[in-house]
Amino acid sequence: MSREFAARRLDVKGFAENGGTISGEQPVQKHERLMAETQGRGAELPVTWSATAELRNAGHVHPEVWLHLKADAVLPLTCQRCLGPVEVAVSVERSFRFVPDEDMAAAQDEESEEDVLALSRSFDLVELVEDELLMELPLAPRHEICPEPVKLAVADAEFEGSSSRRENPFAMLGKLKSRKS
Repeated sequence: MSREFAARRLDVKGFAENGGTISGEQPVQKHERLMAETQGRGAELPVTWSATAELRNAGHVHPEVWLHLKADAVLPLTCQRCLGPVEVAVSVERSFRFVPDEDMAAAQDEESEEDVLALSRSFDLVELVEDELLMELPLAPRHEICPEPVKLAVADAEFEGSSSRRENPFAMLGKLKSRKS
């Protein structure tokens, strides 16, 4: 008999023992931190994800609990070149090994190549999806080619003071000195 599992309160070990698979799709607006990154744009765009679990060495005294996660989203971010909106596709495919407690997870995460998390009977899988997508965001999102040319000039050409040449400050001091004498 197959059990139903809830993504917000997932019994990870039970999920792995059943060889469970779960998937979902929510709009970006359901993910507060992703919404902050998009500055409120694209609230209706979907975040899709799926997770499968497995129990490795099931006959062993301490079988390994694994969770395999895939997640995708297209997020409207701000281009760091032109400051216009740019849609960035973000994709995650990662596996996690679960251990009995937080201390063991912290110790083993430092030593091992795989991602190690603590087992929980009420693990929030949706929060993990959001965490992983946030970590995949580019540091400086930008267009390959910006739709509008990027202004490289600092001064406005129409500003009347921008074209006038400034007098050397030492020459100005020299004039003040000659007046005093």
